[in-house]
Amino acid sequence: MARQKKVQSRRSKRVNKKTNRMSRILGGRAEGTSLEIHDNLLQGKNVSHVDTPNKGGRIKPTYLVFHYTAGRSAEASVNWLTNPDANASAHLVVGRDGKVTQLAPFTTKTWHAGRSHWDGLVGLNQHSIGIEMDNAGPLKLVGTRLHAWFGKPYPKSQAFHGKHKLDDAFRWWHAYTEIQIATAVELAKLLVKSYQLKEIVGHDDIAPDRKRDPGPAFPLIHIQAMVMGRPEEQSERYRVTATRLNIRTGPGAEFERVSESLKKGTEVSLLEKRDRWSKVEVIDKKTNKETDVEGWVYNRYIESTSA
Repeated sequence: MARQKKVQSRRSKRVNKKTNRMSRILGGRAEGTSLEIHDNLLQGKNVSHVDTPNKGGRIKPTYLVFHYTAGRSAEASVNWLTNPDANASAHLVVGRDGKVTQLAPFTTKTWHAGRSHWDGLVGLNQHSIGIEMDNAGPLKLVGTRLHAWFGKPYPKSQAFHGKHKLDDAFRWWHAYTEIQIATAVELAKLLVKSYQLKEIVGHDDIAPDRKRDPGPAFPLIHIQAMVMGRPEEQSERYRVTATRLNIRTGPGAEFERVSESLKKGTEVSLLEKRDRWSKVEVIDKKTNKETDVEGWVYNRYIESTSA
């Protein structure tokens, strides 16, 4: 019980810290009033349009995918994503000043996801809207300065030191600006509402074997909670549909079991979702509260309690 209280206390502190920061970021910004969508094109004061030749046919988007550009500037990234030699594109590029450039209509396929899979789907270009956030990505410490892969130096005041959820080591990452994050929230709310999108994910979610964007400096979990309409501290709940379901120490059948198999109908709280496996915490049937039992389960054998 003491351990559980400590865990809950740490969670509350993290949640309050993030919530306060996001509230400060969004303070003074009129949400939902400056951006609109007409004929699948974004309209607003700080919105421009540059057509990319790197696109396909018509799509019906289901997901929203966030990326970082790993580029020198928003202008440089727009130039690259509209270059036929790039074989890459996205629907939107969000600059560090909050300005947005649209490269293709939201119902047109762009080439931002690459080899990807999510929720049983393969090739997310066909199923998603892609947003590129102007950000240098991971930084390397050289002497007392941080440098991007293209050589540009950055002060530590513009960086974030953290561990990516898919990696073990801590490293430096280029920080996002507050106006960028506020714009990302506004865009996500507008797009989810306009296209009834099911979920907001990162490139690292749909291509975990090769991508790390938008990275730990981007508050994706908080944005997901804000936009999808549930408190950040309230995890989504699922129930076991199989007669017996193994819960393991890692995302794969090769990992050891954490405890006895979960019985059909057992409820779990979602901690982290991947394409085929999810990290969950078991809910006590009597108290309806989270327990100390955490592990990975196969997605095919759980379903949302809100379904």
